[in-house]
Amino acid sequence: MDTQQANVERFNGVAPEWDSDPRRVLMAQKVARAMRTALNPTGQERALEFGAGTGLVTLLMAPSLAQVTVMDGSAGMLAVLRDKCERKHLTQVEIVEGSVPAQLPGGPFDIIYSSMTLHHVEDVPGLLRALALRLTADGRVALADLDAEDGGFHGADVKGVAHHGFDRATFGKWLRAAGFTDIQFSTAFTVRKERDDGSTHAYPIFLVVARKARA
Repeated sequence: MDTQQANVERFNGVAPEWDSDPRRVLMAQKVARAMRTALNPTGQERALEFGAGTGLVTLLMAPSLAQVTVMDGSAGMLAVLRDKCERKHLTQVEIVEGSVPAQLPGGPFDIIYSSMTLHHVEDVPGLLRALALRLTADGRVALADLDAEDGGFHGADVKGVAHHGFDRATFGKWLRAAGFTDIQFSTAFTVRKERDDGSTHAYPIFLVVARKARA
């Protein structure tokens, strides 16, 4: 089973209970707040979130944006998100099922963002290049994920993990190679999680914001 299929099966199975974890909800709140602060949207932007899951981040971002396309490979996760959007009457949210990067919508978008998705993607440099192609001139990305770690965050039994976080310097090089500039890293949140051996460990979540370089 490849990484993509493993992720679809896992997230379809956990979708109904996904939002019941207070730590997960808090992380989404912190990440969304950091994104809004860094991006300072005007309310006129068209945005894309890939790996949207149940929409914990997008439901906090959408009020600050004109239109949001949300994408995920898990039909189960998107069903939860669709129900939320209907209950909250969020008409500016468009939901698309598909995998990244192969099925990314064409755009162009003013902002592309994601949270805790990149470590499930095998070819991250290739994805960053695909994102740049879908941005408007001066469009921006806001990407949150784990700092490099030893694999303890998910544990040995979780399938579909392609990367144990990312080194910030290496990630910055990938962004520059993909055609981004004005690259800024910050720490959006720190997860404190019990590992398989019973110990508690801190896992920082970085947020990187970058702008598409002018041709």
